Amino acid sequence: MTNNQILGGDRARSLWWEAWRRFRRDGMAILGTVVLLSIIVAIAIGPLIYTTPIDRIDFGQAAAPPSWQHPFGTNDLGQDLLARILFGGRVSLAVALAAMLVTTFLGTFIGAIAGFYGGIVDSLLMRLTDLFLSLPQLPLLLLVVYLFRDAIRAVAGPEVGIFLLVVVVIGGLNWMPVARLVRANFLKLREMEFVMAATAIGARPSRLIWVHLFPNVLSVIIVAATLAVGNAIITESTLSFLGLGFPPDVPTWGRMLYDAQNYLTSAPHMALFPGLAIFLTVLSINYIGDGLRDALDPKTR
Repeated sequence: MTNNQILGGDRARSLWWEAWRRFRRDGMAILGTVVLLSIIVAIAIGPLIYTTPIDRIDFGQAAAPPSWQHPFGTNDLGQDLLARILFGGRVSLAVALAAMLVTTFLGTFIGAIAGFYGGIVDSLLMRLTDLFLSLPQLPLLLLVVYLFRDAIRAVAGPEVGIFLLVVVVIGGLNWMPVARLVRANFLKLREMEFVMAATAIGARPSRLIWVHLFPNVLSVIIVAATLAVGNAIITESTLSFLGLGFPPDVPTWGRMLYDAQNYLTSAPHMALFPGLAIFLTVLSINYIGDGLRDALDPKTR
């Protein structure tokens, strides 16, 4: 290992350490991290501790308020809300993370290609981005899910099929902001001396993109990916609330709100607790995203 490689590794570690130091000084970002980690731990190990079945029907306890037996109350079928919220959190977060990966991959790839090559390639890809930005997202989401859900269910099953469809649709319609951010940074970075030096010694375009330029926009991508998780949770909840998400036996947070809409006056707890889970998760993710943006922004150092 050369001295330059050692110095480069030490510098990278010091930059990430400085970013962490700045992040932990942001009280709201730390609070968001604590809340989000608490939610993740709860939905990960909660069903192992709180073993009440999510599908046990008890009409004698239908729409019962919170009690010692049912801490979050029950729904209209007498099913325990706490058990369903813990289980549904796994589904909602899995959809959000998978959709975030799709969004980040598409946005990074399209933005990197457009920003690096420029010219006609940049123009074509940015016009494609403008086209997707001009589409009414929610009506298009509803239309695509309505048209293809039965076909996907027939191929992959009612749960896996809807999961794949929702992930692809949410990810495929939210990559545009990431693409614009990556493109803007690539346009700036490709004119810098280190890129010119790498080009002069014969570095191929693929190496320039992924070895020299991509690490320098990683902080921007991390922030965008963090915020994309919160957006995906909201979108999945909207689809489920409108009855076009997962089937009724899969208790996502949005589906639980959909089931509670006719009981808002008689049993408000049916909407309160899943709505609070969505609110706290998205809010904490947004605070974390803001903290990462400030911590990773070199202009604020």
